[in-house]
Amino acid sequence: MDVLVYLIIGCEIGFWVLLAAGLGARYLLHRKRLGLALLASVPVLDVVLLTAAGADLARGGTADTVHGLAAFYLGFSVAFGHSLIRWADVRFAHRFAGGPAPMKPVKGTAPYRRGLWIEYGRVLIALTIAVAVLLAMIQFLAAPGEAAVLWDWIKRAGLVAGIWLVAGPVYGMFERPAQVAAPAKPGVFVPPRERHR
Repeated sequence: MDVLVYLIIGCEIGFWVLLAAGLGARYLLHRKRLGLALLASVPVLDVVLLTAAGADLARGGTADTVHGLAAFYLGFSVAFGHSLIRWADVRFAHRFAGGPAPMKPVKGTAPYRRGLWIEYGRVLIALTIAVAVLLAMIQFLAAPGEAAVLWDWIKRAGLVAGIWLVAGPVYGMFERPAQVAAPAKPGVFVPPRERHR
């Protein structure tokens, strides 16, 4: 298996380890500065991955699927990393620090649809970052004749954007809120003996 594959897996594991350690330090050990430092170090993983992918090509490595995967992972990590940290922080605070319970918008409502568009905006940011990294690899690092596989990943970015648009916010525009059964109107209590008279 390519070293970059191991590095991508390591970065993903490292993200969750740093996230758990940072939130644990903040809420369980009550060491806010340590927790903040651990959470702030999460982007370092992205820098390590980007540097490793670029260095691999610069030293003569063949551009292949793994480099495209690394670019996509980097884009989604940057675009979604902060929201994932915030998502976990709310739940950790609720569980261990008496914070408010996390709120989830009801499907079909305006807040739910707005959330789908916000999520899609992050997807576009992720794909923009991935495409920028891929173009930089093509322009500065890939050897002549090796760019085709990286161009294929750029085409995949457009495909992902289209599929996510249709399956996410466009589909969500047609979802309707679940119908909540109205409470029964209070009636007059009739004793069992009176019901048969």
